[in-house]
Amino acid sequence: MTEAAAISLASARQHASDTVKNSGSSFAAGMRILSEPRRDAMYAIYAFCREVDDIADEGGTAAEKKADLAEWRDEIERIFKGEPAKPTGIALRAAVEEFGLPKEEFFAMIDGMETDANGPVVAPSMDELLLYTRRVAGSVGILSMPAFGAEKSQTADKFALSLGDALQLTNILRDVGEDAEIGRLYLPRELLEKHNVPLVPSEVIGSLGLPHVAEELGRIAFEKFSDARIALRDLDWRTLRPALLMMGTYEAYLHKLAARGWDKIGEPLSISKLEKLAIAARWFVAPKLG
Repeated sequence: MTEAAAISLASARQHASDTVKNSGSSFAAGMRILSEPRRDAMYAIYAFCREVDDIADEGGTAAEKKADLAEWRDEIERIFKGEPAKPTGIALRAAVEEFGLPKEEFFAMIDGMETDANGPVVAPSMDELLLYTRRVAGSVGILSMPAFGAEKSQTADKFALSLGDALQLTNILRDVGEDAEIGRLYLPRELLEKHNVPLVPSEVIGSLGLPHVAEELGRIAFEKFSDARIALRDLDWRTLRPALLMMGTYEAYLHKLAARGWDKIGEPLSISKLEKLAIAARWFVAPKLG
């Protein structure tokens, strides 16, 4: 008996669920409100994203990371042939069959993780940055929409991709200081050069031009949130409640960054549990679509 044959679907789904629970992710609350089949699918999608992200972020040489990501490429092919070998792959196979998840988006996520695995990202061009956000965040959005129950459409894709960009850009702005400490700098080269900010992670924090870079990138993130909200007008927002919980939380982060002052970019920022509960209640009952 092969290893995969010895792993039941129930065990695979439990593995995916445990991955979500152990991660402490803020996505978990949104997933819990789904019906069981949709929740199982989202847990599987999240577990896949978590596992490939861990490959990119954890120890090991670039060659080892590349090999591990290549193995996940092979696993995606096996999933779509009905022959998954990994626990998460088995859980994903069920989700693919039930909700028609697109193969190319799994590969897009792996492409994004390879960007990180190949070495710290430092001052990418704006086009490179947006390609990265499309891969690591947009792919999750496109995979999640059918699991949520949204019908495939250009508007649904627009919502997913705009929200993915908005969430990832907000992450980048929130984590500038943390990223700089480990040699990463996701801020776009064009803005750094425009405001005379060194293209060196260790020299970015405290640079006189950094607040201007953050403000401009923050403006783009706000525009992405606005684009998502405009698309949402033509969608059933009740179906998308898990995504809206994330949207509300991350937009609140962005507003707090701006209200605190871009001159404080790089300093830690958090949202309290009470604030998150208030956001969840507001978006769960009546989101603002304007």
